[in-house]
Amino acid sequence: MVRAPAVGGFAFAMGAIIWAWINYSWFASAFDTDDWAFRVMTMVQMTGVIILAIGIPPMFASIDAGASLDTGVLVAGYVVMRLAMVGQWLRAAAGDPTHRRIALTYALFIGIAQFGWVLTAILPLGVLGTLIAAALLWVLELSGPYIAERRGVARGEGMTPWHPHHIAERYSLLAIIALGETVLGTLSAAQAVSATQGWSLDAVAVIGAGVALTFALWWTYFLLPSGPVLEVARDRAFPWGYGHYFVFAAIAAVGAGLHVLGYVFDDHYHVTTLTAISSIAVPVIVYLAALLIIHALLLHGWPHGGAVKLTGVALAVLSIVAAAAGLPLWLCLLIVLAAPVSLVVAYEVGMWRPLTEQLDRVVSTPQP
Repeated sequence: MVRAPAVGGFAFAMGAIIWAWINYSWFASAFDTDDWAFRVMTMVQMTGVIILAIGIPPMFASIDAGASLDTGVLVAGYVVMRLAMVGQWLRAAAGDPTHRRIALTYALFIGIAQFGWVLTAILPLGVLGTLIAAALLWVLELSGPYIAERRGVARGEGMTPWHPHHIAERYSLLAIIALGETVLGTLSAAQAVSATQGWSLDAVAVIGAGVALTFALWWTYFLLPSGPVLEVARDRAFPWGYGHYFVFAAIAAVGAGLHVLGYVFDDHYHVTTLTAISSIAVPVIVYLAALLIIHALLLHGWPHGGAVKLTGVALAVLSIVAAAAGLPLWLCLLIVLAAPVSLVVAYEVGMWRPLTEQLDRVVSTPQP
């Protein structure tokens, strides 16, 4: 059974990784000077990513041991990344008088949040206390850009000059990077299955379903382009951008779930089919639901094909029911796979036409 602290730890790690990428992307879209200082600060942020990655295993080991969360190294890496962003925003404030106050607001919120993160790492807060503190700090982190941009608009300075198509591309790149986790998860599960059973039906099902699921998630992400809508409706950038956390985290969680599949065949772990299938199906449900909400946001209404997405969610739920009923692993995997594949097939058969027409109407309609 998945424990709540483990889910909290996963959300903690995903928040650090995704938010650092997102914040950097929006800054680079508006103020990337591509000079030596920008590149050096980017290198510092990359160093922070490495430190953060080193800190993830100790954090989960502390969760497994039932002790206080060991987030010291993870937080250190995150703070390195974010302090580099403070430097970037201060440079933007010095170089762009028009957006100076917006940039300073960004730097202020990021700096205060980092002080809070350091406190969570050094104070004996316990698991629950750390997660509560982290939730409050995430509110602070996420509210910074909103307050900065809204104040800029209210003062007549406008928003930072981010490029909608560049932002859409950066988000799609992170989706592709996250999909790499599903490939690794498939490889790990296939190795575990083949080591215990050889090339059995289960091994073939794990490899086939893992690869097909990776491509289906990739395919569904690109069904609706975001750039054209963001170009004419920049006010939708915040819910669109923040909503992607659930998309990215769900993709990464699918990869972790595929990795869990291998444990079903290892007697040392005692992982049931229900646990393994749920670890894949639940992220697929979150992914499809998040896409549906994001598409509805972009199109300002129920998107064509929304019913198909709901059908996909129902199929993912059905796979959990099938696993609970004791049906074979390979069959449950196929049911999970049918969730995103059904959307791909519906789109290619003809759903793309009304969806494209709906998108064209939104793009061509003057926005308030």
